[in-house]
Amino acid sequence: MNIAARVVVAGLLFVLVFLSGIWLSRTGRPLNVGISTAHKLISLAAGVFLLVTIYHRNKMVPLSASEWTVIVVTGLCFLGTVASGGFLSSDNPMPVAVLRVHQVLPVLAALSSGLTLYLVLGGI
Repeated sequence: MNIAARVVVAGLLFVLVFLSGIWLSRTGRPLNVGISTAHKLISLAAGVFLLVTIYHRNKMVPLSASEWTVIVVTGLCFLGTVASGGFLSSDNPMPVAVLRVHQVLPVLAALSSGLTLYLVLGGI
């Protein structure tokens, strides 16, 4: 897959993650299982797509320390997003702080993923 196609696929996946998340939040409690499952699967696809892209690039040319730093930050944003989303999907009421974290971390994950793709794919 060429560089432009990878960027487009990653962008579309993130748009779908955000749209399904907004849709899920508007359905209220209890969460709609179908929308929740779609949101989680699209998020997983975005993460796997990014990991596969990083893996292939690292096989061609080893990644630099700065690239690894951005990748680690992106991974931490993804993990925080998944954890906060998991807390929010439970039946127990969560503090508002967990919701705010889940609203901010996906944006940070998208931004850091964009930077990761920019660095890993050669500064397009």
